[in-house]
Amino acid sequence: MLLLLAQYLTQYENAFGVFQYLTLRGILATGTALAISLLVGPAMIRKLSYHQVGQAVRDDGPQSHLSKAGTPTMGGALILVSIAISTLLWSDLSNPYVWIVLLVTAVFGAVGWVDDYRKVVEKDSRGLPARWKYLWQSVAGLAAACYLYFAFDTPVTTELYLPFFKDFSWSMGPLFILLTYFVIVGSSNAVNLTDGLDGLAILPTVMVGGALGIFAYLTGHVDFARYLQIPYVAGSGELAVFCGAIAGAGLGFLWFNTYPAQVFMGDVGALALGAALGTVAVITRHEIVFFIMGGIFVLETVSVILQVASFKLTGKRIFRMAPIHHHYELKGWPEPRVIVRFWIITVMLVLFGLATLKLR
Repeated sequence: MLLLLAQYLTQYENAFGVFQYLTLRGILATGTALAISLLVGPAMIRKLSYHQVGQAVRDDGPQSHLSKAGTPTMGGALILVSIAISTLLWSDLSNPYVWIVLLVTAVFGAVGWVDDYRKVVEKDSRGLPARWKYLWQSVAGLAAACYLYFAFDTPVTTELYLPFFKDFSWSMGPLFILLTYFVIVGSSNAVNLTDGLDGLAILPTVMVGGALGIFAYLTGHVDFARYLQIPYVAGSGELAVFCGAIAGAGLGFLWFNTYPAQVFMGDVGALALGAALGTVAVITRHEIVFFIMGGIFVLETVSVILQVASFKLTGKRIFRMAPIHHHYELKGWPEPRVIVRFWIITVMLVLFGLATLKLR
C-alpha cells in the first residue's frame, strides 16, 4: 500500500523513488513487523491471561515443564498479524507470489487456531482431530502446489535444482505438485514439532526466513541469478519483503518468548510459519537448500518418526522422549542449554546453505 503511495508521490518529489528499492522495503518490512510485535505484545499477553488462554502441560514430560502450565498460548496470532500488516504495507501487491504466500500462511494459521482454540478455550484435550488437521493442511498444500504448477508452468519454475551442481536440473512435470505438497505440509508440521521449548522454534524460523529472503532477492534479480548460476524466477524477489516481515515479527515475538517464556506460539504460529517457509523455498527453487538450513526442523521430525517406528516394530524406544529436544532434557541438560545449542547448530546450517550460492 505504501509502495503505491510512494509511486504516486514520486511524480511530485523524486526522493520518494527510493521506495522502489527492494532492499529498502525488505528492511522497512522487518522494522515494521518488529515494532508491531513489540508494541502489541504486552497487551495481547494480558488479554490472553485475562481469558485464561493457558498452555496445558503433559504429565509424562520433563518435570521442569510443570511450571509452564497456564502460560498464555496462541501468541502466534501476534506473529501472523505483524507479518500480514508489514507485507501489505511494503510489498508490491500486484505480485501474485506475495498473495500466494500470504494465503498459505493464513490458511495454515487458521487450522492451527482451531486446534489451539479447542485445546485451551473449550478445554478439549484432543484439539482438532489429527485426521481433520491433516486434511485441511493437505487441501491448502495441494491447492498452492496446483496453482504454482498451472499458473507458472515454465521450465525454470518446475525444475529441480541441486546445490553444488551448476549444470544439473531435472524437469519434474506433474511431480512438481507432489514435491511442493510435501515441502509445504512437511515444513509446517516440522516447525510445529520443534516448538516445544522457549524460543527453540522461533529463532531458527527467523534465521531460515532471513536466508530465504536473500535467496528470493537473488533469484528475482536477473543479473545476480546469471552471475551465481542459480535459477531466475521473475517476480520472486518481492518475497524478500515477506521474509523480512517474518524475521521482524519473529524477533519481536522472541522478546516475549525467550526463557522463561511469557507467551507460547501455539499451533496457530508454528503451522503457519512452517508452511510459509516451505512455500518461499518452492517458489525460489531452493527446496534442498531449505532442507539443509532447516536441519533442526528435520532432526526433530526424524526423531519422532524413528521413535514411533521403533516402538511399533520392536516395542523399544530409541530416545527417552521425542521430539529429540525432550530427550536431552531428560538426560539432565538445562532447558536454556538445549535451546542455545540448537540455535548454534541452526546458525552453522544457515551459513552452509548460503555458501551453496558460490560453491558450484
